[in-house]
Formats: sequence, structure tokens, C-alpha cells
Amino acid sequence: MNRRERFLAFANFETVDRVPRSAGFVESLFEAMKARCAGQDPSTFFQMDGSWCPGLTPPAELPSPDYSAYHQEYLSNPLFSIDGNGCGHLLHGFYHFTEYISPLRNAEDFRELEQYPLVSNAGWSEAGMREACASQHADGNYAGMWIGHMYENAWQVRGYEPFLTDLLTQREWAEFLLDHYCANNVRAAEAGARAGYDLISIGDDVANQTALMFQPALWREVMKPRWAKVIAAAKAIKPNIHVWYHSDGNIWEILDDLVEIGVTILNPVQPECMNPIDVRKRCGKRLAFDGCMGTQTTFPFGTADDVRRMVRYYIDALDGLHGGLWLSPTHVLEPEVPIENVLAFFAECDR
Repeated sequence: MNRRERFLAFANFETVDRVPRSAGFVESLFEAMKARCAGQDPSTFFQMDGSWCPGLTPPAELPSPDYSAYHQEYLSNPLFSIDGNGCGHLLHGFYHFTEYISPLRNAEDFRELEQYPLVSNAGWSEAGMREACASQHADGNYAGMWIGHMYENAWQVRGYEPFLTDLLTQREWAEFLLDHYCANNVRAAEAGARAGYDLISIGDDVANQTALMFQPALWREVMKPRWAKVIAAAKAIKPNIHVWYHSDGNIWEILDDLVEIGVTILNPVQPECMNPIDVRKRCGKRLAFDGCMGTQTTFPFGTADDVRRMVRYYIDALDGLHGGLWLSPTHVLEPEVPIENVLAFFAECDR
């Protein structure tokens, strides 16, 4: 099987020649893995099953908004940076983790939200997307693209606690931001479908280790209809497009909702938060899995034999050779993960 055939068989619960697999690494572990892989990028060395194509691109002459006025007290700090949504990031020396500094954290008037320079992808170009899709297909690979977040972008701009408070006390503030990012995601999803992509990827971290961040009813009122709109926009153009949805944590209470709105692949199915076997029993062949290999347990603290054992366990228990299972770490692999565990993971998946 080539990668596209394997991906489509996986996503459609059909027989695969081997279970698809992939992994991501923090920079230090990436460099260590690269050295172990004779200088090759690990994704090339292990022939990982990933594939990504470009999305909408802004006009070359489009100026980037100046967000410096929202972060005056941090601008002189060399560990501080501002991302494309205007959110500040302050490094504290702990690998890739940063402290978020939300630009609208102190907003007291709705007009401050209206005046904030939110980036819109309206009018952005689809140039190169069809060609990228055709190129991937010609190479025997599937074509997929990242669409974006919605809840995560909104709280990062507003501030985590202020945004959650807005949901309860001044809903129009929260929905103003959500509607903006929803509209961006609809345009991107439509473009991906028009280009012929096999997959669009979306998601929000809406749960912690044990439960959703908020009541399920609130998610259903606010988040669900907006994601449904995004997915419906893509499927109206390409009905068989697959939809990959990411949320860390325990999202047991909204699994049926995700299936209902058209999600076909769930990531990362954290075994420390939800038992993948229980999720499969509940969702059956309505929901394929990408993940399942614990990065809070097996990868950092297990042995190479433990990794092999868990790979075999999930392939057997989830009938992975008949589709529906893509094995991957449930998060980027951190520096403490032994290289031998990574090697064991790929070797056992392939065996």
C-alpha cells in the first residue's frame, strides 16, 4: 500500500498492510533522534505516515497588525514574543512551554474587542492548493491540511479566566471572538475541500484529565454548532472528506456529539484520561483513532518492552489491521523519553 491507500483504508475501517504510525519530538529529542538516524530527519528515516499541504495564503502586500501596544511592559524582555493572533509568549526555560499573555486580558468595554485587529483570511489566496493536492496524490500520498482552533484562539486573545467568565456572564463577548475564528475556519475548510484534500484537521483542547473544562451543555450551546458549521461547509463541497479532531483530556461526554457533526478521526485518545477500548465500544466504526500511546506513562517511564507490549495490545484489542487505528504518542515526545522506546515503537508497529 502507498500512504494514501493506507490512510484511506485506516480512516474507512478497511484492511491495512500495517498500522499507520507517526511521532513528534521537542527540539532536543529531535536532534538526538536525528543523530541516531544517521543524520536523517526521523520522519524520513521511519517513513512516518504524515502528510500536510498548504492552506490559504495572505496577499504578499498585506501588512501584519502591530500588537505592541497590548504588551508594552514585556517588549524589552528578550524571552518575550508575539504570535500572529497578537498573543504574547513568555519563555521560562521549560522547553517549548510558554506563559500566554493575552492582549485583551484587561478589556473592560465591548468596543475594545471590536477595535482589536483580529486577523481575517477573507480574500486570501487558494493558489497552489490544488497543485499541492495533485502532487501528493501523484506521489502516492494523501493530502491534508490544518484548519485551525476556535475556542483556543478565543481564550488566548481574551485570557483564559476572562473568557470563561465571559461565557457565563456576558456571552456576547465570547461569541464575538468565536464567530470570528469560526468564519476563518469555514473559509479554510471550503478551500481545502475545493482543492480535493482527503483530510481537514481541526480541534480545541476542551478537557482536563478527568472532565470537560465546562459543562457539556455549554459546549453544546456554544462550540458544537460552530464546529458543525465548519465541517458542513467542507462536506457540502467534498462529502467524503475526513475530519480529524484534536482535544487532550477526557472528552467522553461529547464523543457522540463529535460523531454527529461529522468528525471521523479522533486524536489523541489519551489512555490516562479515557480507555481507548471503552471509546471504541461506544463509538464503534464511527470514529477512527490517532494516538493511544501514552506520553504521561508508557513513553517516558516504560521500558522498550513496555512500548512493544502496548503497541501489540492496541493493535490486537482495537483490531488495528482492519483499520480505524493510527498509533502515535498522545503529545509531542519530551526530552526524558528514552531513544530506545522510540525505536521500539516504530519497529513493533512495522512488525
